[in-house]
Amino acid sequence: MFSGIVAALGKINKVEPRENGVRLTVHAVRLDLDDVAIGDSVAVNGACLTVIAKSATGFQVDVSAESIHCTVGLDQPGEVNLEKALRLSDRLGGHLVSGHVDGVGEVTAFEPLGESYRLAVRAPAELKKYIARKGSITIQGVSLTVNTVNGPEFDVNLIPHTLQVTTLKHLKRGSRVNLEVDLVARYIERILAASE
Repeated sequence: MFSGIVAALGKINKVEPRENGVRLTVHAVRLDLDDVAIGDSVAVNGACLTVIAKSATGFQVDVSAESIHCTVGLDQPGEVNLEKALRLSDRLGGHLVSGHVDGVGEVTAFEPLGESYRLAVRAPAELKKYIARKGSITIQGVSLTVNTVNGPEFDVNLIPHTLQVTTLKHLKRGSRVNLEVDLVARYIERILAASE
């Protein structure tokens, strides 16, 4: 589990094709890896990945073909948001995030709004029922609060700090982003469906 509070920016330096996916080498000198062991989980742009090797400057993970199909940005070099898995004693500064990307959205607007920015995203149609005004959403691994919802499109406000410490500052109209809907919304749907 994660909180959606990005701990550091890293960079995918190397992408090696594998039989059923890719192996990534992630440069992560800003992320304290002292307490990360082989087999631990790290969220990379919101996707929970298992560390298979680590060094003084980063770590490696394998990404399956299925994960590549369901996400964006995990099959090419570039800057990424990183977060280590939560401990039970950690503060939950964002919201409960599983690291299982639900779909890929498309940025429809990224514009200044005073000192902040308004980010509008069109989610896949099957996810719109899980997105609620003032609810939580994860974009590229960043926990955010939904401001408005209009069908499959929603918007969030990005404060200067969030822009400074995440990759969201690089977004533009047409950018594709990893989305994870609120975990609680999915469980409520399942409970309601099971009671019918």
